[in-house]
Parts: sequence; structure tokens; C-alpha cells
Amino acid sequence: MAAATSACEDDIENLTDLTQIQKALENLAVKEDEITEEIDMLLHSQVSLEGKMSTLYRMAPNLQLVNSDAKQLDSMISFTCNLAENVSSKVRQLDLAKSRVQEAIHRVNDVLDLKFCTDGVQTALQNEDYEQAAAHVHRYLTLDENVLKQVTPDSKEDSGLDASLQLLHEAEQQLKAIVIDKFDESVETRDLASVERFFKIFPLLGMHDEGLSKFSKYLCTQIANTARQNLEIALGTDTNDRRANVIYADTLTLLFEGIARIVEIHQPLVETYYGPGRMFSLMSALQQECDKQAKKIIDAFVKNRQFDSKAQLVQQNMMMSYKSSASNASDKLDPRDLDVMLAEITLLNARTELYLRFVRRRVATDIDVLDINEKDKQEKYAALDKVVVNCNLSRCMQEIIGNYIMMEEYFMRESVSKAIKLDCIEGGLQTSSMVDDSFFIVKKCVRRAISSSSIDGVCAMLNHACNLLESDFRDVMFSKFRAGFPSGTLDMTQAYNLLQQGKLPTSSADSSAIKAAFLTTLNNAEVSSEYVITLKKTLEDQCTVLLPHASEQGRAKQESCLSDLAHVSNKFKDVLDYGLSQLNNSAIKPRIKPMVDAFLSANHNITEEEFSNYEANDPFVQNFIINLEQLLLSFKTSLTASNYDALVSLLTNEVVTTLEKAVMKSVFNRLGGLQFDKELRALVGYLTSVTQWTIRDKFARLTQMATILNLERVAEILDYWGPNSGPLTWRLTPAEVRTVLALRIDFRSEDIKRLKL
Repeated sequence: MAAATSACEDDIENLTDLTQIQKALENLAVKEDEITEEIDMLLHSQVSLEGKMSTLYRMAPNLQLVNSDAKQLDSMISFTCNLAENVSSKVRQLDLAKSRVQEAIHRVNDVLDLKFCTDGVQTALQNEDYEQAAAHVHRYLTLDENVLKQVTPDSKEDSGLDASLQLLHEAEQQLKAIVIDKFDESVETRDLASVERFFKIFPLLGMHDEGLSKFSKYLCTQIANTARQNLEIALGTDTNDRRANVIYADTLTLLFEGIARIVEIHQPLVETYYGPGRMFSLMSALQQECDKQAKKIIDAFVKNRQFDSKAQLVQQNMMMSYKSSASNASDKLDPRDLDVMLAEITLLNARTELYLRFVRRRVATDIDVLDINEKDKQEKYAALDKVVVNCNLSRCMQEIIGNYIMMEEYFMRESVSKAIKLDCIEGGLQTSSMVDDSFFIVKKCVRRAISSSSIDGVCAMLNHACNLLESDFRDVMFSKFRAGFPSGTLDMTQAYNLLQQGKLPTSSADSSAIKAAFLTTLNNAEVSSEYVITLKKTLEDQCTVLLPHASEQGRAKQESCLSDLAHVSNKFKDVLDYGLSQLNNSAIKPRIKPMVDAFLSANHNITEEEFSNYEANDPFVQNFIINLEQLLLSFKTSLTASNYDALVSLLTNEVVTTLEKAVMKSVFNRLGGLQFDKELRALVGYLTSVTQWTIRDKFARLTQMATILNLERVAEILDYWGPNSGPLTWRLTPAEVRTVLALRIDFRSEDIKRLKL
């Protein structure tokens, strides 16, 4: 820094140009300011620095003590470390010595065990104590021969060791042959205790697979014998027996219960003596025998119940019905002939599903306790599912269920068709017999499918039920509505529709019968819509109770099919709306117009005297209400409460529409407006009293017209319009308001035109 400053001063002394001298002066001035600022900062911090220096001076003696203590601590730690290293070295040496001693003891024990096994196996074989002999051989099999030979390097001892090993090896082979022969002999003599005795010996000799294989064959023989006896008993059962209708389901159930009992008894035996993870191979063998015996039972069911011939006949009948609705009734299979057999099929499949769930649960529990990685477990689960799904039992039942669905659909369609043909109206009821009968049949068929525990079967029957209700059953109602409701005289459309059906009435009695049938069909449609929702709720509860083990995918399919019933309910509501519109067009609308025409005959440009006279002798509304009451009374007893309320709603719409047109054709003064308001209030009060539905909002436009016609002057409308309307929502447009104001003969058109609405 000093050298740089000296060089700078030498340069300044050599400067001769004034500009350079001034620039050098400015640089020196800047440096002077910087140095001055640094000096000021140092002077400013002088007090702080002096305080810190004073503190350091006071700490100096303590730092010397800390330094001395640190050196002493370092010395102690070094000593402790060396001591610990020496101790741990001694411990390692002791541990090594201990492990060598233990290994030596283990080897000595192995030699002693070998000698003990050599002596013991011969004695056990001579005494026919095969369990003890197997235990000696099992101990021998756990020894490592190479290690034993290293323990006895002496040639004499080595020859003795070889002799012992040879003797044990021969004893092992001899014992294996004996156990196999004794096991086979016990199976032939059906000595269960001896069978289990020698079954327990196989794993001690390392013969796990052979032991399980022989035991499985023995169990399969028992299953086959029992199943054959049960099937012979079933075939010999009298047709009048209480269980004759489900005898094959009972026989199959006995087969499943027998296998389940065998598993319950012998699974602990297998797990105890053979270890976990062995149930899969045992169950696979048992399932193969189950497939054989179940096939025999199902074949007997198919043959003796004439299942195939009935399925073929049903298929032919359904194909004929699809091609032509007019098929020969004599060729059709009576659905009642299928009822008992269908119930037995569902029982067969339900018991099969229950048994397969038992198999899956038992083997899965055995797999769960295996000490293997997750990937291997998943592979074993996949193998289990493959065995359960692809076994012959599952395939047979899938084939049976496939035909069952077709036959159940046929039973349902034919039974509903018969219910429709036998439809009748019993006295005192508002619906005909086909509604209760048809829904009873549909409910019975779907519930029977649910009881089969087959998700695919349930979904198929739900789809068939939805299709039947929204097509065939609904079309019956729709065709009756399409013919129309007969009025006093038939119009051309009604005549043509009835002629097409061959039902053209020739008398008033026929017309009355058709009217009653039409109204009953309205009730049928309304009740059917409610029944569908009730059916959906009932079936949902049934599925929850009877199908608790459904998979997520199966449950999603089931919920999707059940949701279709809600759409069917809406279809019936559409039919009901169509029927009500037909009734409205034929019986309501033609009667309302002549009634409302009386309003035009009544004068609403009245004097005070006439207004007072109208209170006693009303010219319109009293007769109008009486006529409405008579009209509604003719339908009230024939319709359900809901349909009657819907009819009142339709009538109200017609009254409002027709009366609004009549008002627009009339003229009023102030008193006439008051009279119209009284008439409107009476009409609203009556219609409100005859229905549970809200109908006041339908009169909103007429009520606002009455309000306008009651005004004393034109400008008074502004007290009710725009920002002054309050909660009132105007249904009339500004143009319509002016039109209504113009109906008042005492309002000037100039005042109406000047209104700013």
C-alpha cells in the first residue's frame, strides 16, 4: 500500500498538464474522504473494542485453567480407550474360544447321537416301535456326514463311523418300505387309527409328498364310497318323499359336507406333522375326487329331471315367441313344470358356491402363515383361484346356470303373460289383478336367482326383469291408453283404435266398461311405478343378506343392474302421464270449455245494484263449481289418491287456460273487477279443498289480472310494479298488463299508453 502511494506521489510530481493535475487532486480528495471515514469508524468503535479487550484480559487466567483441564481430560480418555480396547480384545478371544468349544460339543453330541441312533433304530425295528425308529432316522437325516468324518480322523474310528452310517442308511430304507406297506395294509383293512399312525411317520422320513399323496388317495376312496351310497339312496327315493323335489341338491350337499368334515378333522393333523403350506396339494387331490362325484350327481339330476330336454324345449318356445307372437299354445311348455326344478338348481348352485368359498378360505388361511415373501404368496393365491375357478365342478355349474337363466326367463315371461291374459278387476279394488300377480312373479324369479349365489345369474335375471316390465308389461298399458278414453260419443280416432283391437263398443254398457278399464289402467301404471321402487329396495336388501361375499366387481355389476329398475319406474311414470293426457283430452278439456263459456254470458260491467244482486244470485262461479264437482266425482272413487290429485292438477290447468282466454274477451268496470276477484277466490278455494297438491301457483296470472282489474286508477299499477312489487313476482308481461288494463272500460287508453312499465 505504501509503495503504491509513493509511486502515485512520484507520478503527481511529474505531472505538467493542468487537467491531469486537477484529476489527480480529485482522486486524492476522494481517498482522503475514505480514510477519514475509516478513522471515524475506528474511533466510534474504540469503546466497544476496549471493552472486549478488557474482557479478554479478565478471561486469560480462566483460559489457562481450561487448557490444563482439557489436557488432563485427554489423558484420562486415552487411558480409558486403551483399557477398553484391551478388555474387548480379551472378550473377542473368549467368544471365539466359546464358539469353538460349543462347536466341539455339538460335534461330540452329533457323534454320540449317531451312536445312540445306530443302537436305538435296531432295537425299535425289532420291537416294531416304528415311531421311535423314525425319530432315530429323522435325527440321523439332520446330521452332516462330511462334518462327522472330519471329527474322527483316526482310521479305526472312521471305519466305525462308516459302519454306523451304513447301518442307519439301511435302516432308513427298511423303515420306508415298512411304513409304505403298513400304510397300504391299514387302508385295505380300513383301520383308521393305523392309517393316521403311519401317516404321521412319513414326514419324519422326509417323505412329505408321498405321505400326502397316499393319504389323499385314502381320503378320496372314502369320499367316493360315501358319495356312491348317497347317490344310490337318492335314486331310490320315493317321489312322495318330503325331500324328493330337492333330493339331488341334498345329495350334493352331503358330498360337500363330507369333504368339509374330512378337512376339519385332518387339517390340524397335516399342519402339525407336515408343516404349513401343504393344504393346497391335499385340497387339490380332494377337489379332483369331488369333481368326479359331483359330476355323477349332476348327471343324474340332468337325466332324471329331464333337464336337457326341457331346456331345449324352452329354447325352441322362446325362439318361436320372438318370431311370432301367435304361437301354438299346445306346443308350449307349461312354466309350472319348471318351478320345482328351478328351485333345485338354485339350491345346487348355492351349495356349490358355499363349498368353494370354504375351500378357498381353508387353503388361503394355510398360505397366510407361510414365512415367504409377498410375491410368492400372491403366486400361491393365484394358483388357488385357478384351481377353484377352473375345476370341473365350477364348469358344470356354470353350464347349468346358463340354462337356468334361460329357463327362469321363460318361466317369468310366460307366467306374466298368463297373468295379463287372466287380468280381472275385483270389486272394491282400484287396480286389476295383473299388477300384483306380475310383480309377485318377477319378485319370485329374481329372488330365486339371488338365492343361487351366482352374481352373473342375478344380473342376467335383473336385466330380463327390467326388459319384461318396460316392454311387454308396459306395452299392455300403453296400448289401452292409445285407444283413448271414450267420451259420450266416439270420435274417429277412438273408433279406429278400438276397431283395430276388435273392441268397438256397441252399447253404453260397453263404453262404461271401457271407461272403467281405462281408469283402472291408470291406477295400474301409478301402482306399478311404486312397486318397481319397492321391488328395487327389497332386492337390494336380499342381495346384501344373501350375497355378502361378492367381489367388488360383482357388487358393481349388481348395483348397476339394480339401478336400471329406477329407470323402469320412470318409464311407468311416462306411461301414466300419457294416459292422464289422454283422459284430459277426452273427458276434461271438452267439458271445461262449455262451463267456462258461461263466464262470457255473465256481465262484469255492472252497477251497485247488480253487484249486490250477484251476492245472492251468482251468475257464474257457483254453477261452475257444481259442474266441476260433478265431473270430478265421476272419477274420484275410480282413481287412486295420487292419480286423482294429478287429474285435479290437469283440470286446474285447463280451467286456468280457458278462463284466462275468457277474461281477455270480457269487459269490466270497477265493480265487475271486484266480482271477478270474488269468483276467482271461490274457485281457488274449492280446487284447493279437493286435492292435496298445491294449485294456487297455477292461478298466479289470473290472480294478477284480478288485481289489475280492481285498481281505482291506471297509475295505481305502479304501486305494484317494478321496485314496488316487493315479494310479488309478476307472471304478466308489460304488454299483457296494458291489455288487461284496457279491459276496464272506465280507464282511458291515453293513460294506459303513458305508463312506463
